[in-house]
Amino acid sequence: MQKKAANFLNSVVACDECDLVQHPIPLHDGGWALCRGCEGPLYYRAQGGLDRAFAFALGALVLFLVANAYPIIELEIQGNRISSSLYGAITQLWHQDMKTLAALIAATTIVLPTVELVIMLSILFALRRGATPVGMSMLLRLLHEVRPWSMTEVFVLAVLVSLVKLAHIAHVVVGIALWSFGGMMILLIAAGQAFNLQELWEHVNPE
Repeated sequence: MQKKAANFLNSVVACDECDLVQHPIPLHDGGWALCRGCEGPLYYRAQGGLDRAFAFALGALVLFLVANAYPIIELEIQGNRISSSLYGAITQLWHQDMKTLAALIAATTIVLPTVELVIMLSILFALRRGATPVGMSMLLRLLHEVRPWSMTEVFVLAVLVSLVKLAHIAHVVVGIALWSFGGMMILLIAAGQAFNLQELWEHVNPE
């Protein structure tokens, strides 16, 4: 009974606009499927398929490693230079008894983006080799839960706002880490667009 229910759930798709449940249709690269009820967009098949998504995700991972290895900003005040990396900023917040804020920043800018990238790369690497990852359905569900909490773009925007304010009192030098975070943000968005969850669910073998 459970296997039949799993097979049914994996063979249908629900419209986000009108909640109509319907069977998916095969698409060509770059094609969109529309809801039969409200004609809203259901899902699409990205150009380039798995290879494109894997390239974007791998590039995002490289930039993510660079972003965590180098300073985000460097301040020069009266001849004194102060630089800080993301890890250093989190450590300072922790030691200044702002542990909740430090944990929140660490989770949304380091831990969850890492989990998202590892899951994406693991799935794509296996599928590109013609295999289905063990526990793929669980990985896809976890990815769906993690994505909304991975807030790299919010962090980059907050840093940019801070730089504007600090520019009035100090000479601000943007570090390579901030540029890397910006590039990573763009690649993550591109990977998310190419990483079609509906297409990937077709590879799931219900247990």
